[in-house]
Amino acid sequence: MTATVITTERLILRQIGVDDLDPHMTLLNTPAVMEFLGGVQPRAVIAAKHQASRASFAAHGFGFMLMVERASGEIVGHCGLRHVAHSLAPNPQDHEIGWLVREDRWRMGYAYEAMRAVVDWGFGTFDVPQIVAITTPANRGSWLLMEKLGMVRRPDLDFTDPAMPPEHNREIQYAITRAQWEQATGAGA
Repeated sequence: MTATVITTERLILRQIGVDDLDPHMTLLNTPAVMEFLGGVQPRAVIAAKHQASRASFAAHGFGFMLMVERASGEIVGHCGLRHVAHSLAPNPQDHEIGWLVREDRWRMGYAYEAMRAVVDWGFGTFDVPQIVAITTPANRGSWLLMEKLGMVRRPDLDFTDPAMPPEHNREIQYAITRAQWEQATGAGA
């Protein structure tokens, strides 16, 4: 059984178990969902990401999780908090949030609900000074969600990823500091 980490109104965010690879490959590793993440990935890549998340939880107490819809019990997404993982990013010391949602659950507010909880968890539980998120300029939905979370565009943290297709080659970052989060949520009062 995998551990529940966060529960929201409609979601359970739980650690990734060893039996989660097949559902992830079927539900989340699709052309539409992976469009801005380098496209559909081979099974070995997703398996390595799952292992990295389990290792991160074991070492640090945080990592990426699966989003489970409480009403149906179905996996509807993947999200979490980790150390910046991209080797070309100029800020490996930062903590990064990320998410993806199953295509048939788009535009239902699941990404915002999950990520609001993950940001609160990151700042409220761990001593992180700043949380960042990485996307491409073409992924408008992603950076609009970052802005909705109170994150601010940080062009000084942008980088190029030659492994990405040319139309998605510029990686851009948004960030929110602990002080900004405390001011927005009243958590520091």
